Amino acid sequence: MNRLPLEDIAVAPATRLGTLSWVGMEGIALPFQVAGQGVTGRASAGVSLDDPTARGIHMSRLYLALAELEQRELSLMRVAAVLDGFLDTHQGLSQSAFLDLSGEAMLKRPALISPLAGWQRYPFTLRCRRDSQGFHATLELTVGYSSTCPCSAALSRQLIQQAFDEDFIDMPVSREAVRAWLGSEQGILATPHSQRSQAHLAVRLAGEQDELPLVRLVDRAERALGTALQTAVKRIDEQAFALANGQNLMFCEDAARRLHHALREQPGIGGFRLRVVHAESLHAHDAVARSEWNWDAASCS
Repeated sequence: MNRLPLEDIAVAPATRLGTLSWVGMEGIALPFQVAGQGVTGRASAGVSLDDPTARGIHMSRLYLALAELEQRELSLMRVAAVLDGFLDTHQGLSQSAFLDLSGEAMLKRPALISPLAGWQRYPFTLRCRRDSQGFHATLELTVGYSSTCPCSAALSRQLIQQAFDEDFIDMPVSREAVRAWLGSEQGILATPHSQRSQAHLAVRLAGEQDELPLVRLVDRAERALGTALQTAVKRIDEQAFALANGQNLMFCEDAARRLHHALREQPGIGGFRLRVVHAESLHAHDAVARSEWNWDAASCS
């Protein structure tokens, strides 16, 4: 039986003329690696359609080009090469290529004091573009941390002071009596409220760098905040975590300023936007602060 040549409808002229800024696919399953660990990733791949007479692009060519990233460490050079492949297979049709890669990076984080360690998840998206101006990359990252309210801490200290005055009003004050009182339930009459918080970072990657700076960004953000979420802990780690929270009282404004200064000092960053969210345990709503530096939304999208 003779097979007829398969018709390619995409090469037929468009019935309505016009260019399109982005055409492609979203939600493509793509396994790759970050920091040596496998990621069940998702990709959104596309190109511009700059020929106003063309019916469409060749989506299968975009899909097949993603094979260069399968099961391999995610690097900026590999992504740039894939984008070059998008344009090479769409010559005459497209002048810009786009690729977004997202997933959860798995990093092993040590306990504060004990030798224990455990895995922490860091959701991220790498947004890359190739156009006439060159290669552009933006890394979006979420880092979790704990935040203790300074106002709540101050009010708790005041209540403890009042309880101390009442309990020792007719009692001689000695070092032993005060130490015993501090170790009793009366000594912690009130506790400040804390919340599990998140820092959402978007950084524009600058310069000629190949390695994805995700681990360095996580490390810098967690050092700046001082109260990173923990994994496996012993009681000595839990006590150290309580101490870290007590020494790092933060409103959302404090957390945003800490991160702003930390990111300004991070090499390889050309600009950033950040948003911190303190999921209030006192209120049903959240406290939020935003900041940005050298951020041009149009050039980073």
